[in-house]
Amino acid sequence: MENFTPYSALIGGMLIGLAAALLLLFNGRVAGISGIASGILPPWREDTGWRLCFLAGLIVAPILFQLFGGQVTLKINASLPVLAVAGLLVGYGTSLGRGCTSGHGICGLARFSIRSAAATLTFMLTAAITVYSVQHLINTGS
Repeated sequence: MENFTPYSALIGGMLIGLAAALLLLFNGRVAGISGIASGILPPWREDTGWRLCFLAGLIVAPILFQLFGGQVTLKINASLPVLAVAGLLVGYGTSLGRGCTSGHGICGLARFSIRSAAATLTFMLTAAITVYSVQHLINTGS
């Protein structure tokens, strides 16, 4: 929260909402990143093209942002094995929850889905417990 600016957060949120609404309107698909990403893995589907474009946009957007004068700072305080385990756990969690925070938290809540509300609450509580555990119980000497 060091460089939080409400205007950039508002604009970013509006762009995420717009992208999710346009994907639902034109493709009839929910903008859940885990579902979009898993759709480009074998077995191949006929709708791989738009999925690749959507994922490419996630990669290209920060590059364009920097080209137009924005600043992106990335700081990761974890080792590669920890990141690998975290990634596997997130993948397992999205499979277990049948969706991710973008699918449930953005699109599901916008549709007033009770299942998405329960999933989002579970995601957020798990994240809060994990951060507390890592920061206060595991890394007590840091």
